[in-house]
Amino acid sequence: MKPTDLRVALFSGNYNYVRDGANQALNRLVGYLLRQGVKVRVYSPTTDNPAFPATGEVVSIPSVPIPSRSEYRLPLAIPARVRRDLAEFNPNVVHVSSPDIVGHRAVTWARRRKIAAVASVHTRFDTYLAYYHLQALEPLARDIMRRFYHRCEVVMAPAESTAVILRAQRMNRDIMIWARGVDRDQFNPERRDMSWRRSIGIGDDEMVISFLGRIVMEKGLDVFADAIHLFAERGLKHRVLVIGEGPARPWFEEQLPDGIFTGELTGNDLARALASSDLLFNPSITEAFGNVTLEATACGLPVIAAEASGTTNIVHNAVTGTLVDGNDPEEFALALEAYALDPDLRRRHGEAALAIAKTMDWDTINATVIRAYMHAIRKRERLSRMMAR
Repeated sequence: MKPTDLRVALFSGNYNYVRDGANQALNRLVGYLLRQGVKVRVYSPTTDNPAFPATGEVVSIPSVPIPSRSEYRLPLAIPARVRRDLAEFNPNVVHVSSPDIVGHRAVTWARRRKIAAVASVHTRFDTYLAYYHLQALEPLARDIMRRFYHRCEVVMAPAESTAVILRAQRMNRDIMIWARGVDRDQFNPERRDMSWRRSIGIGDDEMVISFLGRIVMEKGLDVFADAIHLFAERGLKHRVLVIGEGPARPWFEEQLPDGIFTGELTGNDLARALASSDLLFNPSITEAFGNVTLEATACGLPVIAAEASGTTNIVHNAVTGTLVDGNDPEEFALALEAYALDPDLRRRHGEAALAIAKTMDWDTINATVIRAYMHAIRKRERLSRMMAR
């Protein structure tokens, strides 16, 4: 089988209507697949004003806003018009990127037709529940996810540390790694701009601590704020730079009254802001990979991060940054203090981080997805033959 033999139906709960690391990875994957001659059709909820143009052809899936998080939409069903489109497209791989209602139904559609199903893991959704005081539902959420992933021929995890958790939770035995790359033309140390820093009120002698991502509670905003308050008691010069937007921004601004909030930045503006920082502080424990962490390393920044899935494959403790218990603000504050007192430590860790980022080439990484598709097709064919005996 050659790449040009592949026909991939990709189901996404959010392909481009809200910008995040997961859907940017999917769009980049689709662009790569199309360049290899793979036929791809995307099925996703759509809006009149998406966050960015979609890569490839998109078929709209009916959806409704999620209560209390209306910027996101919940896909509801695969209606007759979409089933007709699927049948006409005639995929030999169904790729599902979220264990939502439509993801489950897409896998059912594939299994009934003996078509290979591949799932990619982008977020540890079960870990979100604690941030909304719904921890009691975690076992149920994992049971639903387990049923979903068990029905797929292959599951693709973004990092080995995430794959270890998926195996321990018995999500699937056949787990392959689809990592993430970084655009080093965009994210690199040359983007650092001291004049820009000064223009937004940052002194040359102030250590800039950046937060990058959607401003939502499940990114560990409470731990971030508590750690900054503890660190500020040391009296060391610093500024907090918050790059991103989200529904929890008013709460975060209240917690960090001296912080600089840029709102959502993209392209070169984003790269300049990140490279003009001195370190990235990422306390999230919900990441499956941590795209923002990799972007920071490509800018030559050390990273202070929670010791959690995904992140541990990017941040090498005491080499490219510092890994900390994700629930302990005091430990994060100590890590911030160590970098504030030793600029040479920041430099050494940043240089080591950059060296690793230079190995993360997108095309090489996305080639593994084609191998996963072909493996899934062969596996589905073997299973079909066995069942026919």
